[in-house]
Amino acid sequence: MNLIFLGPPGAGKGTHAKVICEKFGVLQLAAGDILRKNVKEGTSLGLQAKAVMERGALVSDELVNNMMFAEILALKSSKGFILDGYPRTIVQAEALKKFFAKEKIALTAVINFMAPEEVLVDRLSGRRGCPKCGKIYHVRNMPPKKDGICDRDGEKLTIRKDDEPETIRHRLKVYHESTKPLVEFYRKTGLLHDVLAGGDAPSVQKILEKLFEKIH
Repeated sequence: MNLIFLGPPGAGKGTHAKVICEKFGVLQLAAGDILRKNVKEGTSLGLQAKAVMERGALVSDELVNNMMFAEILALKSSKGFILDGYPRTIVQAEALKKFFAKEKIALTAVINFMAPEEVLVDRLSGRRGCPKCGKIYHVRNMPPKKDGICDRDGEKLTIRKDDEPETIRHRLKVYHESTKPLVEFYRKTGLLHDVLAGGDAPSVQKILEKLFEKIH
């Protein structure tokens, strides 16, 4: 089962991807994580990306594509994958389509997570992260045992600038403007499924379970 997860920040893509991965034995390929891994490990692609980022420029579609293609090829013997945070542009989607055709990889479905803006702002503004281990909490939905302190290593939790309400609203505006063409691109293929993701995680998981019973 090979999936693409689309959806704005705070829609729960990462949370639901983890559950689906455990249930179906597929692997999550998060574009941001893969980029950071390549940079950290100093791979050829990572060094190119690092040089671009140090100039304050955006990593090109071609470079992102090459990183993602390498990860997908490494998983060809697995039960499948979830692409999280990729593709983000029509250019990337077109390149991915050609790559799938070349490698004879079938795309099972594209899941478009949808949620009201106020829900997304509430979720993101309540996020707290550990600067040491990276574990993410939520002040209401997934709080640490001790207020403001990481359960794992006792570090003081922090809030990212990206998760401040006004910044979140700007991020959502940019997301919807840039991703609308991508949603329509996949809708035309007949593979896109809209999922209402404004409820709590267990409720959304039930929706996903019913959907996967139909498409798996």
